[in-house]
Amino acid sequence: MKVSYLRVFAGGLLAILLVLVLCFRQLPTSPAEPNARAGGDPGEAAGARGVTVLLWYHPFGARRAMPDCAALYAIPGCIVTANRSAYPRADAVLVHHRDIRGNVSRLPQSARRGAQKWIWMNFESPTHTKHLERLEGLFNMTMSYKLGSDIFVPYGYLERARAPPRRVPLPTKRRLVAWVVSNWNEAHARVVFYWNLRRYVPIDVYGRAGAELVGDSVVRTVSAYKFYLAWENSQHTDYITEKLWHNALQSSAVPVVLGPPRSNYEKFLPADAFIHVDDFSGPAQLAAYLRFLARNPRSYLRYFAWKRRYTVHVASFWHEHYCAACAAVRASARHAKVVSDLALWFHA
Repeated sequence: MKVSYLRVFAGGLLAILLVLVLCFRQLPTSPAEPNARAGGDPGEAAGARGVTVLLWYHPFGARRAMPDCAALYAIPGCIVTANRSAYPRADAVLVHHRDIRGNVSRLPQSARRGAQKWIWMNFESPTHTKHLERLEGLFNMTMSYKLGSDIFVPYGYLERARAPPRRVPLPTKRRLVAWVVSNWNEAHARVVFYWNLRRYVPIDVYGRAGAELVGDSVVRTVSAYKFYLAWENSQHTDYITEKLWHNALQSSAVPVVLGPPRSNYEKFLPADAFIHVDDFSGPAQLAAYLRFLARNPRSYLRYFAWKRRYTVHVASFWHEHYCAACAAVRASARHAKVVSDLALWFHA
């Protein structure tokens, strides 16, 4: 009987070991060892050996030092370089659209290795982005302010405050409406609206088209005003720039926005954090409302309720973008795609 029990036990133990062996053979490869399988794609090793992002052109030709992504954004193992000798080994090539303007000859001419990703980067509006149809099928990822970008980097956003304040301190405001504008074009909707609005309410204009900024600082200048005209140079979905995030919100001025519809703004900040020109039948009604708020502090202060929950983050051009590209390339190391509808997507 003892021998019989031993045989049964030994047989059972052998069966268990066999099952375990078969199970472990079916386990996916560990992310820490992406090339453990024979013939693995070299691009899959990006997370283990670090990521190299090659900046093909310095945006607008302005040379800048490359960022330390680990120190700035806690993204380790990231190398950003503008040295084109790194092209053969680069995991990604980052191309700023404004510096190629659809000219394919300004892109890398050498064959890319199979795993290398080309990233199209653009932060201009569709109105000022031309010749996208020439770039179809050349890029693998997109980076822009548009929701739906492979690498979404907005001009700014609200983030949860770590220690919400009990009260919201505001700078002393003795003036009414300010506008900082550098690109003055009489054909722009914002300039047309300005000429009509100033008939009903005083507007102090700064920048190339107006007075000098106080201490060359937008925040120092605008913080003395109750309202700021955060008006975009063209109106497109998700095109909400530093005019809102830096010029208005960081200056603690209530933004009066002109850009995409109100519903689009509300994807990025609370409905009671801004005033939209479309909320009114015309400039006269908007001016009357601004004057009403200026005379009624309780109603005016409601536009700062967001400060009890959030702080403003303004994107740091261009370090934040380069490091975001690095993180995205690492995260997508096992995935490949080609952007075949760049013009249709961006102009939508």
